Amino acid sequence: MTEAVNFLAEPTRTDLELSIVMPCLNEAETLEICIRKALAFLETSQIAGEVIVADNGSTDGSREIALRAGARLVKVAKRGYGAALMAGIEAARGPFVAMGDSDDSYDFGGLLPFVDALRNGADLVMGNRFKGGIAPGAMPPLHRYLGNPVLSAAGRILTGTRIGDYHCGLRAFRREAILGLNLKTPGMEFASEMIVLAGYRQLRIVEVPTTLAPDGRSRPPHLRSWRDGWRHLRFLLTFAPDWMFLYPGLALMLAGVLGVLLLIGSDIYLGAVGFGVHTLLFAAAAVLIGSQLTSFWYIGRIFGMREGYWLVSVRFGRLRDWLTTDKTLLIGALLLGLGILVTFQAVSGWAAESFGPLNSPDITRQVIVAVLFSALGIQTITTGFLAALLTDRS
Repeated sequence: MTEAVNFLAEPTRTDLELSIVMPCLNEAETLEICIRKALAFLETSQIAGEVIVADNGSTDGSREIALRAGARLVKVAKRGYGAALMAGIEAARGPFVAMGDSDDSYDFGGLLPFVDALRNGADLVMGNRFKGGIAPGAMPPLHRYLGNPVLSAAGRILTGTRIGDYHCGLRAFRREAILGLNLKTPGMEFASEMIVLAGYRQLRIVEVPTTLAPDGRSRPPHLRSWRDGWRHLRFLLTFAPDWMFLYPGLALMLAGVLGVLLLIGSDIYLGAVGFGVHTLLFAAAAVLIGSQLTSFWYIGRIFGMREGYWLVSVRFGRLRDWLTTDKTLLIGALLLGLGILVTFQAVSGWAAESFGPLNSPDITRQVIVAVLFSALGIQTITTGFLAALLTDRS
């Protein structure tokens, strides 16, 4: 990655308070007006700052326009919205950074509430377009009434971050706080990653109203509704192990264990409907799948803490400290031992029938339970070893 800088003004980082970063890929139609609005805001608000254009490889003269209009130019070799923004944030010389698209849809002249919130101790300041006002034609109906509300609601439910407009592109933050999150996504889901990890790391997040106007481009936007919407949702699910793994896993295990306990001795009937060994098989499968999901949750939590995605909660910390590798292996060995014991019992019953066709429901029940305990034991043992590998401890 190389950087091209406008040398008209080269203050040191300590001389500046705010860096305004604009991602750019062939935005010649609107880039200059965005830069001029941002520079005018800095001047009228008497804020020492700079405007940075993080360019993804424009071929329409955007780079020359950026330099001519008075911005610093950062050339970004890697394509993607997130890649451009991260390069711009890394190059920023102010302790505060504001980011906004260079399509003339966001109000760079209205950044003062963002800066005031940062001055008052906020780490991340989100714009909310639904509170500030969306001009006619500024947001497609699919995004305004379905995409943004649904994805924002999903973000609040899955991650617990109380943000009303998850995908507002106009936001400001403390540079060091956001760099400390080690953001990695190069695409449009960068917007969600910033909020999710900021929430998990307990940064102070506030929202302020902002406006959205129709962009000034004659070409279609880079955003692809369904593809980018799915990428945002996929990211939210990936970073919500409680909802993705723990809650479904516990529900399946509870239902499965209840089914096994009810059917382990004999069939049961609800009116004319009977539930037998075939239902027992599905109940055992529910226990196995639920246990696997719960194991994924445990490993995912450990990996996320190791990578710094989120802090260690008190409750999970206690669980991790109690569930040592030795305890996990002991539990797994006991389950596997029970599985082997029930297997011998089933084989003995089969031998008593001269190893003929397994028509006995009792032996079939024993086989199902044997497989269940054996699989749970092996799964528990391997989970213990994998957890030890991730935590570098026993």
